[in-house]
Amino acid sequence: MILAIDMGNTNIVIGCIDDKQTYFVERVTTSHDKTGTEYAINIKNILEIHHIEPSQIEGAILSSVVPPLNAVISSAVKKILGYHPMLVGAGIKTGMNILMDNPKTVGSDMIVDAVAAIHDYPCPIIVIDMGTATTLSVVDQSGNYIGGVILPGLRVSLDSLSSKTAQLPSISLDIPKSVIGKNTIDCMRSGIMYGNAGMIDGIIDRMQEELGTTPSIVATGGLSRFVVPLCRHKIVYDDALLLKGLLILYEKNNTAKENA
Repeated sequence: MILAIDMGNTNIVIGCIDDKQTYFVERVTTSHDKTGTEYAINIKNILEIHHIEPSQIEGAILSSVVPPLNAVISSAVKKILGYHPMLVGAGIKTGMNILMDNPKTVGSDMIVDAVAAIHDYPCPIIVIDMGTATTLSVVDQSGNYIGGVILPGLRVSLDSLSSKTAQLPSISLDIPKSVIGKNTIDCMRSGIMYGNAGMIDGIIDRMQEELGTTPSIVATGGLSRFVVPLCRHKIVYDDALLLKGLLILYEKNNTAKENA
C-alpha cells in the first residue's frame, strides 16, 4: 500500500492504494497558510479515520500543480512516515511519449491521469479532469499523449458570476431539474451545470473529428460527478483515476531505483 497525494489549487486529494484496491479517497483544502505540521495532522487524522497505521504504508508519491507547497507537503509526509514522498516531475519515468511543444510544461496531474487511463481503458482516450480548472487530455491510438484543452473550472466560473454581479447570489451545485429555470437560482444552476456539460460535449465532438475515431472517455475530479450525468456522450466516471496513475508511476520508478 502507498500513500498517494495530488495537490491541486483548491483541494489536496489524499488516498491509500495498492494493486488490489483503493482504500480511501479524501480531500482537504489547499492552503498556503498551513505549516507542514498542520498538514501532517490532516494526513494523520485521515489515516486514523480509515484505520490505517503508518507502518502499513510502504511508500508515498506526490503530484502537484502548486510548487510553493511541495516542500511543505513533503515535510508533512516525512513527519508521518519517516521519509519524503516521490515527486512527480521532470525525470520521472512515465512509459508514455509526450508529444507536446514543451513536455516539461504539461501539468503533472494531466500526465498522471493519462498514465492511469492508458492502463485501464482502450486507446485512443479523452480524459476529463474537473477541478479548479477543467482539463481534457488526449491520448492517441498508439498511447502517446498528444495534447488537450484547459478551460476555467465550473466553480471558478460560478464564483466569478456571483462576485461580479450585484444581484446574483452564491449557489450550491445541485443538478437542476430542467434546463429552463423558473427563478434566478435555478437559472444560474441550469446555466452553469448544463453550460459546462454542453461545452464538454462540444469539445469532445471536435476532438473526435480530429482523431478520426471514437475514443474512450473517462472523467475524474471532484466536480465531474455533477456534470457527467448531464453530458450526452458515454463517459466513465473514475474518482480514483489519478491515484491509480500515481501508484503506476510509483511502482515504475521505485523498481527502476531498486534496479539502478
